[in-house]
Amino acid sequence: MNQTLSAPPAAPREAPQRRARSALLKRLADVVCLPSSRVNAFERAMTADVLVDMLREAAVEDRLKVARRLANLTEAPPTLVRILLRDDVEIAGALLEHCQSLSDADLLDCIRETGLEHRRLIAIRRTVSEVVSDALIGYGETPVIECLLRNEGARLSHDGLEAVVASTRGDPRLVGVLLKRPELRPSHAYVLFWWADAEARRTILSRFAVSREVLQEAAGDIFQLASAEGWQDPLSRKALQFIERRQRNRAALERSPFDSLEAAVAAAQDGMTREVAEEISYLSGLKPMTGAKIFTDPGGEPLAILCKATGLPRSALRALWRGLRRPETDASGAISAPLERVLITYDMIAVDRAQTVLRYWNWSLSSALTPALLKAIREGDEEAIDEYSVPQRAAMLALAREFGR
Repeated sequence: MNQTLSAPPAAPREAPQRRARSALLKRLADVVCLPSSRVNAFERAMTADVLVDMLREAAVEDRLKVARRLANLTEAPPTLVRILLRDDVEIAGALLEHCQSLSDADLLDCIRETGLEHRRLIAIRRTVSEVVSDALIGYGETPVIECLLRNEGARLSHDGLEAVVASTRGDPRLVGVLLKRPELRPSHAYVLFWWADAEARRTILSRFAVSREVLQEAAGDIFQLASAEGWQDPLSRKALQFIERRQRNRAALERSPFDSLEAAVAAAQDGMTREVAEEISYLSGLKPMTGAKIFTDPGGEPLAILCKATGLPRSALRALWRGLRRPETDASGAISAPLERVLITYDMIAVDRAQTVLRYWNWSLSSALTPALLKAIREGDEEAIDEYSVPQRAAMLALAREFGR
Protein backbone atom coordinates (compact mmCIF):
# COMPACT_ATOMS: atom_id res chain seq x y z
CA MET A 1 0.00 0.00 0.00
CA ASN A 2 1.35 3.34 -1.02
CA GLN A 3 1.42 5.98 1.68
CA THR A 4 1.45 9.65 0.85
CA LEU A 5 2.94 12.20 3.15
CA SER A 6 0.82 15.23 3.62
CA ALA A 7 2.56 18.56 3.35
CA PRO A 8 3.04 20.47 6.62
CA PRO A 9 0.57 23.28 7.14
CA ALA A 10 1.79 26.55 5.77
CA ALA A 11 2.84 29.13 8.34
CA PRO A 12 0.29 31.88 8.62
CA ARG A 13 1.33 34.74 6.47
CA GLU A 14 1.21 38.20 7.90
CA ALA A 15 -1.45 40.28 6.21
CA PRO A 16 0.04 42.81 3.80
CA GLN A 17 -1.44 45.74 5.71
CA ARG A 18 -0.02 44.26 8.90
CA ARG A 19 3.44 43.98 7.40
CA ALA A 20 3.23 47.51 6.15
CA ARG A 21 2.15 48.74 9.57
CA SER A 22 5.03 46.94 11.33
CA ALA A 23 7.53 48.23 8.80
CA LEU A 24 6.24 51.78 9.14
CA LEU A 25 6.34 51.64 12.93
CA LYS A 26 9.95 50.46 12.74
CA ARG A 27 10.93 53.24 10.33
CA LEU A 28 9.26 55.90 12.45
CA ALA A 29 11.04 54.57 15.53
CA ASP A 30 14.30 54.66 13.56
CA VAL A 31 13.75 58.35 12.81
CA VAL A 32 12.95 59.16 16.42
CA CYS A 33 16.16 57.40 17.47
CA LEU A 34 18.40 59.26 15.01
CA PRO A 35 21.08 61.45 16.59
CA SER A 36 20.53 65.20 16.71
CA SER A 37 23.08 65.61 13.91
CA ARG A 38 20.66 63.78 11.59
CA VAL A 39 17.28 65.11 12.71
CA ASN A 40 16.33 68.35 14.45
CA ALA A 41 14.03 68.65 17.46
CA PHE A 42 10.97 69.67 15.40
CA GLU A 43 11.35 66.77 13.01
CA ARG A 44 11.76 64.36 15.88
CA ALA A 45 8.66 65.75 17.63
CA MET A 46 6.61 65.56 14.40
CA THR A 47 7.66 61.94 13.87
CA ALA A 48 6.84 61.12 17.49
CA ASP A 49 3.33 62.53 17.04
CA VAL A 50 2.70 60.24 14.08
CA LEU A 51 4.16 57.30 15.99
CA VAL A 52 1.99 57.99 19.02
CA ASP A 53 -1.13 58.00 16.86
CA MET A 54 -0.20 54.65 15.32
CA LEU A 55 0.75 53.05 18.63
CA ARG A 56 -2.76 53.55 19.98
CA GLU A 57 -3.98 50.83 17.59
CA ALA A 58 -0.78 48.82 17.15
CA ALA A 59 -0.36 45.19 18.21
CA VAL A 60 1.30 44.34 21.50
CA GLU A 61 4.45 43.00 19.84
CA ASP A 62 4.83 46.18 17.80
CA ARG A 63 4.42 48.40 20.84
CA LEU A 64 6.95 46.28 22.71
CA LYS A 65 9.48 46.61 19.88
CA VAL A 66 9.16 50.40 19.93
CA ALA A 67 9.50 50.51 23.72
CA ARG A 68 12.66 48.39 23.63
CA ARG A 69 14.08 50.59 20.89
CA LEU A 70 13.47 53.76 22.88
CA ALA A 71 14.89 52.34 26.11
CA ASN A 72 18.45 53.22 25.10
CA LEU A 73 17.73 56.81 24.09
CA THR A 74 19.15 59.61 26.18
CA GLU A 75 16.35 61.94 25.04
CA ALA A 76 13.07 60.32 24.06
CA PRO A 77 10.05 62.46 23.03
CA PRO A 78 7.90 62.95 26.16
CA THR A 79 4.58 62.26 24.40
CA LEU A 80 5.90 58.97 23.09
CA VAL A 81 7.38 57.96 26.43
CA ARG A 82 4.19 58.68 28.34
CA ILE A 83 1.90 56.63 26.13
CA LEU A 84 4.27 53.67 26.44
CA LEU A 85 4.62 54.08 30.22
CA ARG A 86 0.83 53.96 30.52
CA ASP A 87 0.73 50.74 28.47
CA ASP A 88 0.66 47.16 29.76
CA VAL A 89 3.31 46.25 32.32
CA GLU A 90 5.30 44.22 29.79
CA ILE A 91 5.61 47.22 27.49
CA ALA A 92 6.06 49.90 30.13
CA GLY A 93 8.58 47.65 31.86
CA ALA A 94 10.92 47.79 28.87
CA LEU A 95 11.33 51.51 29.59
CA LEU A 96 11.06 51.43 33.38
CA GLU A 97 13.75 48.76 33.70
CA HIS A 98 16.25 49.97 31.11
CA CYS A 99 15.67 53.63 30.23
CA GLN A 100 17.68 55.81 32.60
CA SER A 101 16.72 59.06 30.90
CA LEU A 102 13.11 59.08 32.11
CA SER A 103 12.33 62.33 33.90
CA ASP A 104 10.58 62.66 37.23
CA ALA A 105 7.61 64.12 35.35
CA ASP A 106 7.42 60.96 33.21
CA LEU A 107 7.57 58.72 36.27
CA LEU A 108 5.04 60.76 38.23
CA ASP A 109 2.61 60.54 35.31
CA CYS A 110 3.12 56.77 35.21
CA ILE A 111 2.54 56.52 38.98
CA ARG A 112 -0.75 58.40 38.72
CA GLU A 113 -2.12 56.73 35.60
CA THR A 114 -1.22 53.06 36.09
CA GLY A 115 -1.28 50.37 38.80
CA LEU A 116 0.68 48.62 41.49
CA GLU A 117 3.02 46.62 39.24
CA HIS A 118 4.06 49.73 37.30
CA ARG A 119 4.77 51.48 40.60
CA ARG A 120 6.77 48.49 41.84
CA LEU A 121 8.96 48.66 38.72
CA ILE A 122 9.56 52.35 39.37
CA ALA A 123 10.52 51.57 42.98
CA ILE A 124 13.32 49.23 41.86
CA ARG A 125 14.86 51.58 39.27
CA ARG A 126 18.56 52.25 39.66
CA THR A 127 17.87 55.70 41.04
CA VAL A 128 14.65 57.11 42.47
CA SER A 129 14.42 60.76 43.50
CA GLU A 130 12.79 62.00 46.70
CA VAL A 131 9.87 63.45 44.73
CA VAL A 132 9.15 60.12 43.03
CA SER A 133 9.63 58.20 46.29
CA ASP A 134 7.11 60.46 48.05
CA ALA A 135 4.57 59.80 45.29
CA LEU A 136 5.07 56.03 45.53
CA ILE A 137 4.79 56.06 49.32
CA GLY A 138 1.59 58.06 49.08
CA TYR A 139 -0.28 55.06 47.66
CA GLY A 140 0.46 53.01 50.78
CA GLU A 141 1.14 49.80 48.85
CA THR A 142 3.32 47.51 50.96
CA PRO A 143 5.00 45.64 48.03
CA VAL A 144 5.97 48.96 46.44
CA ILE A 145 7.20 50.53 49.68
CA GLU A 146 9.21 47.42 50.53
CA CYS A 147 10.95 47.53 47.13
CA LEU A 148 11.66 51.21 47.63
CA LEU A 149 13.16 50.65 51.09
CA ARG A 150 15.38 47.85 49.77
CA ASN A 151 16.59 50.00 46.88
CA GLU A 152 19.91 51.59 47.84
CA GLY A 153 19.56 53.95 44.89
CA ALA A 154 16.28 55.39 46.17
CA ARG A 155 16.34 58.62 48.16
CA LEU A 156 13.71 59.23 50.81
CA SER A 157 12.61 62.63 52.06
CA HIS A 158 11.97 63.31 55.75
CA ASP A 159 8.22 63.49 55.13
CA GLY A 160 8.26 60.35 53.02
CA LEU A 161 10.19 58.44 55.67
CA GLU A 162 7.78 59.67 58.31
CA ALA A 163 4.85 58.38 56.26
CA VAL A 164 6.53 54.97 56.07
CA VAL A 165 7.10 54.97 59.84
CA ALA A 166 3.40 55.65 60.34
CA SER A 167 2.42 52.90 57.91
CA THR A 168 4.48 50.31 59.79
CA ARG A 169 2.06 50.50 62.69
CA GLY A 170 -0.47 48.58 60.62
CA ASP A 171 2.06 46.58 58.61
CA PRO A 172 5.00 45.31 60.69
CA ARG A 173 6.58 43.60 57.66
CA LEU A 174 8.21 46.89 56.76
CA VAL A 175 9.89 47.49 60.13
CA GLY A 176 12.99 45.36 59.58
CA VAL A 177 13.88 46.81 56.19
CA LEU A 178 13.01 50.34 57.34
CA LEU A 179 15.55 50.09 60.16
CA LYS A 180 18.30 49.55 57.58
CA ARG A 181 17.66 52.86 55.81
CA PRO A 182 20.48 55.39 56.34
CA GLU A 183 17.96 58.26 56.38
CA LEU A 184 16.25 56.97 59.53
CA ARG A 185 16.77 59.35 62.44
CA PRO A 186 16.23 58.99 66.21
CA SER A 187 13.01 61.00 65.91
CA HIS A 188 11.65 58.25 63.66
CA ALA A 189 13.15 55.28 65.49
CA TYR A 190 11.97 56.26 68.97
CA VAL A 191 8.40 56.51 67.68
CA LEU A 192 8.70 53.27 65.72
CA PHE A 193 9.84 51.58 68.94
CA TRP A 194 6.31 51.65 70.40
CA TRP A 195 4.89 49.17 67.90
CA ALA A 196 8.08 47.34 66.87
CA ASP A 197 8.63 43.71 67.82
CA ALA A 198 11.31 42.56 70.26
CA GLU A 199 14.03 42.11 67.64
CA ALA A 200 13.38 45.52 66.09
CA ARG A 201 13.41 47.12 69.53
CA ARG A 202 16.86 45.69 70.22
CA THR A 203 18.05 47.12 66.91
CA ILE A 204 16.63 50.55 67.72
CA LEU A 205 18.23 50.66 71.16
CA SER A 206 21.62 49.49 69.90
CA ARG A 207 21.67 51.90 66.96
CA PHE A 208 19.82 55.02 68.12
CA ALA A 209 20.20 55.12 71.92
CA VAL A 210 23.10 57.55 71.74
CA SER A 211 24.95 59.47 74.42
CA ARG A 212 24.17 63.14 75.07
CA GLU A 213 27.73 63.88 76.12
CA VAL A 214 28.38 66.28 73.23
CA LEU A 215 25.23 68.26 74.05
CA GLN A 216 26.07 68.30 77.74
CA GLU A 217 29.54 69.67 77.07
CA ALA A 218 28.22 72.28 74.65
CA ALA A 219 25.48 73.53 76.98
CA GLY A 220 27.13 72.95 80.34
CA ASP A 221 27.39 76.63 81.26
CA ILE A 222 23.87 77.46 80.04
CA PHE A 223 22.20 75.77 83.01
CA GLN A 224 23.56 78.43 85.36
CA LEU A 225 22.36 81.21 83.07
CA ALA A 226 18.87 79.70 82.82
CA SER A 227 18.73 79.23 86.59
CA ALA A 228 19.71 82.87 87.13
CA GLU A 229 16.78 83.85 84.90
CA GLY A 230 14.44 81.70 86.96
CA TRP A 231 13.89 79.23 84.11
CA GLN A 232 11.46 81.71 82.58
CA ASP A 233 12.07 80.83 78.94
CA PRO A 234 9.96 77.72 78.14
CA LEU A 235 11.88 76.84 74.98
CA SER A 236 15.29 76.76 76.61
CA ARG A 237 13.84 75.04 79.69
CA LYS A 238 12.46 72.13 77.63
CA ALA A 239 15.69 71.78 75.67
CA LEU A 240 17.85 71.84 78.80
CA GLN A 241 15.59 69.26 80.45
CA PHE A 242 16.40 66.98 77.55
CA ILE A 243 20.14 67.62 77.85
CA GLU A 244 20.75 67.56 81.62
CA ARG A 245 22.36 64.57 83.31
CA ARG A 246 20.05 64.25 86.31
CA GLN A 247 16.95 62.18 85.53
CA ARG A 248 15.08 62.22 88.82
CA ASN A 249 12.94 65.22 89.74
CA ARG A 250 14.01 66.61 93.11
CA ALA A 251 11.22 69.17 93.18
CA ALA A 252 8.62 66.42 92.74
CA LEU A 253 10.13 64.53 95.68
CA GLU A 254 9.40 67.45 97.99
CA ARG A 255 5.68 67.26 97.11
CA SER A 256 5.42 63.47 96.97
CA PRO A 257 3.87 61.25 99.66
CA PHE A 258 6.82 58.91 99.10
CA ASP A 259 10.29 59.42 100.55
CA SER A 260 11.98 58.29 97.33
CA LEU A 261 11.44 56.80 93.93
CA GLU A 262 12.41 53.43 95.40
CA ALA A 263 9.62 53.76 97.97
CA ALA A 264 7.08 54.48 95.24
CA VAL A 265 8.23 51.42 93.30
CA ALA A 266 7.95 49.31 96.45
CA ALA A 267 4.37 50.52 96.89
CA ALA A 268 3.60 49.61 93.28
CA GLN A 269 4.80 46.05 93.85
CA ASP A 270 1.53 45.12 95.57
CA GLY A 271 -0.52 46.44 92.67
CA MET A 272 0.01 49.41 90.37
CA THR A 273 -2.62 52.12 90.76
CA ARG A 274 -3.05 55.26 88.71
CA GLU A 275 -1.96 57.41 91.63
CA VAL A 276 1.23 55.43 92.23
CA ALA A 277 1.98 55.36 88.49
CA GLU A 278 1.69 59.14 88.37
CA GLU A 279 4.00 59.54 91.38
CA ILE A 280 6.60 57.24 89.82
CA SER A 281 6.35 59.30 86.63
CA TYR A 282 6.80 62.63 88.45
CA LEU A 283 9.70 61.33 90.56
CA SER A 284 11.36 59.97 87.40
CA GLY A 285 11.17 63.35 85.70
CA LEU A 286 8.34 62.26 83.38
CA LYS A 287 4.90 63.56 82.58
CA PRO A 288 2.07 61.18 83.56
CA MET A 289 1.22 60.62 79.88
CA THR A 290 4.73 59.33 79.21
CA GLY A 291 4.58 57.16 82.30
CA ALA A 292 1.21 55.73 81.24
CA LYS A 293 2.64 54.87 77.84
CA ILE A 294 5.55 53.06 79.50
CA PHE A 295 3.44 51.13 82.01
CA THR A 296 0.87 49.99 79.44
CA ASP A 297 3.38 48.91 76.80
CA PRO A 298 2.72 45.19 76.13
CA GLY A 299 6.37 44.30 75.47
CA GLY A 300 7.76 45.72 78.71
CA GLU A 301 11.09 47.02 77.39
CA PRO A 302 10.20 50.64 78.28
CA LEU A 303 10.12 49.55 81.95
CA ALA A 304 13.77 48.51 81.60
CA ILE A 305 14.59 51.90 80.05
CA LEU A 306 12.81 53.70 82.90
CA CYS A 307 14.62 51.76 85.62
CA LYS A 308 18.07 52.03 84.04
CA ALA A 309 17.71 55.76 83.31
CA THR A 310 16.67 56.58 86.88
CA GLY A 311 19.30 54.40 88.57
CA LEU A 312 16.84 51.79 89.86
CA PRO A 313 18.24 48.26 90.34
CA ARG A 314 17.08 45.09 88.62
CA SER A 315 14.99 44.25 91.68
CA ALA A 316 12.96 47.43 91.10
CA LEU A 317 12.30 46.33 87.53
CA ARG A 318 10.97 43.00 88.80
CA ALA A 319 8.88 44.85 91.38
CA LEU A 320 7.23 46.96 88.68
CA TRP A 321 6.68 43.84 86.60
CA ARG A 322 4.97 42.19 89.55
CA GLY A 323 2.91 45.27 90.32
CA LEU A 324 1.60 45.31 86.75
CA ARG A 325 0.43 41.71 87.24
CA ARG A 326 2.70 40.30 84.57
CA PRO A 327 3.81 36.65 84.82
CA GLU A 328 7.29 36.20 86.26
CA THR A 329 7.55 32.47 85.56
CA ASP A 330 6.24 30.02 82.99
CA ALA A 331 4.50 26.68 83.52
CA SER A 332 7.82 24.96 84.29
CA GLY A 333 8.73 27.48 86.97
CA ALA A 334 11.48 29.11 84.89
CA ILE A 335 11.63 32.86 84.37
CA SER A 336 9.06 33.93 81.79
CA ALA A 337 10.40 34.76 78.32
CA PRO A 338 9.01 38.35 78.31
CA LEU A 339 10.57 39.15 81.70
CA GLU A 340 13.88 37.60 80.67
CA ARG A 341 13.89 39.71 77.52
CA VAL A 342 13.19 42.87 79.52
CA LEU A 343 15.96 42.08 82.01
CA ILE A 344 18.39 41.59 79.12
CA THR A 345 17.35 45.00 77.80
CA TYR A 346 18.11 46.48 81.24
CA ASP A 347 21.56 44.90 81.25
CA MET A 348 22.52 45.86 77.70
CA ILE A 349 21.84 49.60 77.78
CA ALA A 350 24.01 52.19 79.51
CA VAL A 351 22.48 54.73 81.91
CA ASP A 352 23.14 57.78 79.74
CA ARG A 353 21.75 56.11 76.63
CA ALA A 354 18.66 54.97 78.52
CA GLN A 355 18.20 58.57 79.64
CA THR A 356 18.41 59.74 76.03
CA VAL A 357 15.56 57.43 75.04
CA LEU A 358 13.48 58.31 78.10
CA ARG A 359 14.02 62.05 77.67
CA TYR A 360 13.07 61.86 74.04
CA TRP A 361 9.87 59.98 74.82
CA ASN A 362 8.96 62.53 77.45
CA TRP A 363 9.82 65.40 75.14
CA SER A 364 7.84 64.06 72.22
CA LEU A 365 4.90 62.41 73.97
CA SER A 366 4.00 65.21 76.34
CA SER A 367 5.61 68.59 75.78
CA ALA A 368 4.64 68.50 72.11
CA LEU A 369 0.94 67.91 72.70
CA THR A 370 -0.43 71.35 71.91
CA PRO A 371 -4.18 71.85 71.39
CA ALA A 372 -3.57 72.06 67.64
CA LEU A 373 -1.71 68.76 67.71
CA LEU A 374 -4.43 67.05 69.71
CA LYS A 375 -6.95 68.28 67.16
CA ALA A 376 -4.82 66.91 64.34
CA ILE A 377 -4.49 63.54 66.11
CA ARG A 378 -8.24 63.26 66.59
CA GLU A 379 -9.19 64.39 63.11
CA GLY A 380 -6.26 62.93 61.17
CA ASP A 381 -5.31 66.31 59.79
CA GLU A 382 -2.53 65.08 57.51
CA GLU A 383 -2.30 68.38 55.67
CA ALA A 384 -1.41 70.27 58.84
CA ILE A 385 1.61 68.12 59.63
CA ASP A 386 4.08 70.60 58.11
CA GLU A 387 3.19 73.05 60.88
CA TYR A 388 4.55 70.75 63.57
CA SER A 389 8.04 70.31 64.94
CA VAL A 390 9.94 67.02 65.10
CA PRO A 391 8.68 66.12 68.62
CA GLN A 392 5.14 67.10 67.69
CA ARG A 393 5.24 64.80 64.66
CA ALA A 394 6.58 62.03 66.86
CA ALA A 395 3.64 62.49 69.22
CA MET A 396 1.18 62.36 66.33
CA LEU A 397 2.56 58.99 65.29
CA ALA A 398 2.93 57.42 68.71
CA LEU A 399 -0.34 58.59 70.23
CA ALA A 400 -2.66 58.32 67.22
CA ARG A 401 -4.24 55.13 68.54
CA GLU A 402 -4.64 56.45 72.07
CA PHE A 403 -6.60 59.43 70.77
CA GLY A 404 -8.85 57.38 68.53
CA ARG A 405 -7.47 58.58 65.24
